[in-house]
Amino acid sequence: MAPTKRLSTARAILRILPYVRPALPRITLGAVAALVGAVVALLIPQVLRSLVDGPLGEGDLSGLWWAVGAVLALGALEAGMIWLRRWFVLVPGTHVEADMRNALYARLQDLPVAFHDRWPSGQLLSRMSTDLSLIRRWLSFGIVLLVVNVVTVAIGFVFLLNLSWQLGVLFIICSIPLWIYTFVFENKYSRVARLSQDQAGDLATSVEESVHGIRVLKAFGRGHHALESFTKQAEELRTTEIEKARAIAGIWLWLLLVPDVTFALSLLGGVLLAANGALTVGGLVAFFATAAVLRWPVESIGFLLSMTFDTRTAVDRFFEVMDETNPIVDPEHPSEASRGEGRLVFENAHFRYQDAHAGSRDIVDGVDLELLPGETMALVGLTGCGKTTLTALTTRLYDLTEGRILLDGVDIRELTREQLRERIAMGFEEAILFSSTVRDNVLLGRPDASESELAEALEIAQADFVHALPEGLDTTVGEEGMSLSGGQRQRLALARAVAAKPSVLVLDDPLSALDVDTEAAVEAGLRRVLSSTTALIVAHRPSTVQLADRVALMRDGRIVDVGTHSELLARSEHYRFVISSLEVES
Repeated sequence: MAPTKRLSTARAILRILPYVRPALPRITLGAVAALVGAVVALLIPQVLRSLVDGPLGEGDLSGLWWAVGAVLALGALEAGMIWLRRWFVLVPGTHVEADMRNALYARLQDLPVAFHDRWPSGQLLSRMSTDLSLIRRWLSFGIVLLVVNVVTVAIGFVFLLNLSWQLGVLFIICSIPLWIYTFVFENKYSRVARLSQDQAGDLATSVEESVHGIRVLKAFGRGHHALESFTKQAEELRTTEIEKARAIAGIWLWLLLVPDVTFALSLLGGVLLAANGALTVGGLVAFFATAAVLRWPVESIGFLLSMTFDTRTAVDRFFEVMDETNPIVDPEHPSEASRGEGRLVFENAHFRYQDAHAGSRDIVDGVDLELLPGETMALVGLTGCGKTTLTALTTRLYDLTEGRILLDGVDIRELTREQLRERIAMGFEEAILFSSTVRDNVLLGRPDASESELAEALEIAQADFVHALPEGLDTTVGEEGMSLSGGQRQRLALARAVAAKPSVLVLDDPLSALDVDTEAAVEAGLRRVLSSTTALIVAHRPSTVQLADRVALMRDGRIVDVGTHSELLARSEHYRFVISSLEVES
């Protein structure tokens, strides 16, 4: 997870402008309303000045009522502006958050499997939820008040200088240490804020892994070990949060201490000026009333700055995902998508992972292989020889590093990924289901399939058990299908691949979780499908090999022999060894 290039806080946050632009009018109106309210609040001390130096100073109580009415009107106007500010800014922030969340999810769907191999799911979840929520709160609250309060302080200083330039200058000089500490605070807080959000993502990953692996933890009695690991991570996060709290406490110390010291010095100076006739009593009252109005804007700067720096970190983390380079892209001018016969050809196919050590061999190391239309080919080899990786290359879950794969004479990189994956369907050894209905899971690759096609796919996969579920095909299978057995999940995954009606069917050991009788029934059903569909099947059982017209023997990333099962048994010692190993495993 490489961090984005370090930008200034303002430039970093401005990167979300394309998402924020539709909301800018309402956010701007909210800021204007807040600023009007702040200016109105600053006018109230001016009314008090006129009241003290006028009617009260002259003992004319009849002049009191206009001042009371003016303060009441100004107060009501300020409250109305605060209500307007909230009304303007609350909704736009939610739209921005939704747009950014949708964009992030779309990006996660588009990025290749290699990206998801590197990134912990908890880090992605924390960006999708916590970070985007931070950005929404800052847009709806933080940025508006930060800008308005800074402007309010500047306008307030003008009022103070107008009331008494001596006290105004004193007020400004005393605030200088506060601004200096603010810059120090940014560097310190930004570092710890980033660390905190990353640690929260790691903690989310630990929770997710523990929940998904709860059966394993319980079966091996390792719950205590998992708790110790979680507690250690939680303690690290707690320590970081305390460091954050200390940083915030530091700026709060200055935000509270500096105004109090300034008030004390201003009071001393104001009394001396009033005693010497350089400042009226009304002016002194107005000065301190104005300073009191400015106290909240000054004190709020601390938590508004911390919110801003948290948001800057959230923006950085968001764009770490959005800026990821996706090497697997659709061609600018894709070839026409025709159904074709299903001829699949590997020509000098090579693949290695990006983080592979220099000098190490490719996982797929120069594979040449041709599957004829309608042919079923079994792919066999010892564990680690590259079989699963080779099957993943057919749908561009990973991209070749050298060579090419042809589908009906067209390089698969000349097809869009949608075109390619409509014509090649995959069934994985690890049967992943989604928290949805049985129907939705089976028809994932072809939602418009008819009821008869759905029934046929279930029959071929021997998944008739679904009709006995509480709501039949409309039963929600639960997260990752864990409410079903391993064999049931695998049969539904196989039905999903069959229901897609592809030109080419790629199956990675699709029968590993089935008992012998069910396996035999599934194989009989598959024979009907495979009679008209090109198929590449990774075989880990001798019975699966029997489904194939031909067998490809893979060794150390290469196809070393191709032939029928009997031909390879007769001429290949390594094939006999592999088959004997499969028999032992089964």
